[in-house]
Amino acid sequence: MRAGVYAAAFAISLGGCAGDKTMPASAPSALAGKPLPTFSRRTLSGEKLDTKSLVGRVVVVKFFAEYCAPCTKTLPAAQALAAEHPGVAFIGISEDERASIAAELVTRHGLSFPVIHDAGQVLWGRFRVREMPATFVAGKDGIVRWVGDETADEATLRDAIEVAAK
Repeated sequence: MRAGVYAAAFAISLGGCAGDKTMPASAPSALAGKPLPTFSRRTLSGEKLDTKSLVGRVVVVKFFAEYCAPCTKTLPAAQALAAEHPGVAFIGISEDERASIAAELVTRHGLSFPVIHDAGQVLWGRFRVREMPATFVAGKDGIVRWVGDETADEATLRDAIEVAAK
């Protein structure tokens, strides 16, 4: 009888933990654990985007460029996750030489989230990006919780978003 009670308690304790996710391993970044850099820029569609207005939301900032093969492979996953998580603010930052190239990528990949052309690589420097693709996930508190590089896949980014949203 007693063994049955212990077995049931053990099974319940395992079931309660099965759904708990932990933050996936992050790529090295000087911004990990620090506030997400704030900025205010015009998107490719002409709208003003101010990250200060995103306080209280999970924010995903994705750096990419047309010349970066891994970047173009990860854009469809970013779009899928943006559609799957409408409460999460996705921001694309294009490091392409011209805004027209960035606009073509937005069209080609059907990106619905705002994209900024980072003329002069100002945001690149502010985020201390070393290589692309680079993806930053900040929690609702505005702190960078996870940084992804070219090895991060859609499932890993999904896990990072879901843990940051807790």
